[in-house]
Amino acid sequence: MPYFVYKITQPTPIVKNLKFEKEFEEFKDAKQFSRDMRAELPLNGGITIKMIHAANQLQAEELLMEKREETVTMEWEK
Repeated sequence: MPYFVYKITQPTPIVKNLKFEKEFEEFKDAKQFSRDMRAELPLNGGITIKMIHAANQLQAEELLMEKREETVTMEWEK
């Protein structure tokens, strides 16, 4: 399964914009590409770079658009 790299902007809590950047077969290459892109981003720019492992581009976008529940931090974990 390939690795997909996306640039994500989220202008509002409801809207999430995904921009496909590149597809990789090797984890190492995708990781390095993601790191290089993050290094070029301005601080507090509101842009996130995500790498995801999926069967195809459609599945990758579905996984990135999924609303995930926030983890509950227990008292002893603080």
